Amino acid sequence: MSLPKRDGVNGRYYLIHKPDTDPEVLAEADLCIQDVLAGTARENHSGYPTVVRNRNGTPFLPDQLLERYLSKLPLRGFPCEDAVAFCDAMRRLVGWQEVQYTLQQYIEKQVQKRYFVEGEKDSWFSPYPPCTVWPELKPEDVDEPLLRFTCYVAVCCTVYGASYETVAAEHYFGLVSQLRPDMVKELKSNGSGKLPPEIRKRKTKHLTASANDAFAAIRITARDCTEGCCDEALSYLVEVLEQPDFPRSYSIEFRGPEKIYLPIPGLPKKGVHQLFACAVRYPRLHVRIENYARLAMREYEWYNNLADESCAMPGTFAVFALGLEGPKWWRLVCDYLDRCDDEHSSLQGKFLHVFFKKFGFTAQSLPVLVHGVQSIQEMKPAKEFRTLIANEESLDALLEIKEHLGYYLTDELCEDKKAKAYIWRDVLWAIWGKDSENGGSKAIKAAPAQLRERYEQIFH
Repeated sequence: MSLPKRDGVNGRYYLIHKPDTDPEVLAEADLCIQDVLAGTARENHSGYPTVVRNRNGTPFLPDQLLERYLSKLPLRGFPCEDAVAFCDAMRRLVGWQEVQYTLQQYIEKQVQKRYFVEGEKDSWFSPYPPCTVWPELKPEDVDEPLLRFTCYVAVCCTVYGASYETVAAEHYFGLVSQLRPDMVKELKSNGSGKLPPEIRKRKTKHLTASANDAFAAIRITARDCTEGCCDEALSYLVEVLEQPDFPRSYSIEFRGPEKIYLPIPGLPKKGVHQLFACAVRYPRLHVRIENYARLAMREYEWYNNLADESCAMPGTFAVFALGLEGPKWWRLVCDYLDRCDDEHSSLQGKFLHVFFKKFGFTAQSLPVLVHGVQSIQEMKPAKEFRTLIANEESLDALLEIKEHLGYYLTDELCEDKKAKAYIWRDVLWAIWGKDSENGGSKAIKAAPAQLRERYEQIFH
């Protein structure tokens, strides 16, 4: 076999989308598709971009392989099961992000544009135009297996995609529901079918629960708020999240008879908040709450049923509940804060205010502050903070933090003086606010005489 020179970036792979592509290269691409299905193809992400190699070592871009595979499938009698098998094999090999754009483009071309009239977008920011079924479209012209494939892509957007890809999923479900509402109704009732029956639906003397991977939703209705009921609810959440195909951004819709919430002003009074406020009352369940939190916490993932201004990473209310229980759980709090998306989430600021008002500034609690200021755009100080810090023990603990600030930075930044200076500035602002500016002159001037030397060491 004598293949031509590779024409991809830096000679890393072959391009196969050009009309004049060498037939031998296309034959190698088809062999690569066969190897993907057989599980013998290999991916290589040691350089950019990721490539897939067939048994001969011939490299191709995964999205071009997928495009070639899909282009050969008939649109009448669409082989949905075969298409799903190939897409799943490719996703497992290279990851969803390598194939999602090609799949979404395929759905928009072969379903949206063929079956629907596209209207004008509401605004420039709208990702999709409003779509209505072509008036002349006949039922027999719609290929049901192609619609099932559309639902498959929608579910993948929900399960494997970033949180914002749920917008695409909702759009695709909306298209299908205009043509075959029963298909979407089935998904709403039973999900994709991948979850085990005992996870999909559960009913005990304490609660009724269901999980739907297609719509990223967990619903729990509790008949009581006893320890046994909370135990079952937490166990169920853990079992759901242990399923590899359940989405990492999802909603928890909880209903229970006791409307109690954590003592943190400003937190949204949603069912998921209520659940953990109930469960944390039982010390025996604290480890189970932690298990849920550690499974749930993932950067850039969200509870889907919270408003934008109250957006929160999964695990948020579990962490807050445990954090207010004492030092045993502060490592968990720090791990949570490290994962927070500082550009979008701010609920942790409300928690931190209550946390330090309750526990003060100590050698044990101050690491939480250092992690906290890095988790939020700007942590505003509470007026009580400057009083809580004004004692020898707290100031000495803060000086110890200053001495070992590099410990709280990544390996790349731990010796970076500028990075340390930025974090220290944010720590001081979180305690003293504007009085920390100009070398903390106002804070030093207002400090008790016996503590002034420590204040000077802190600010200089």
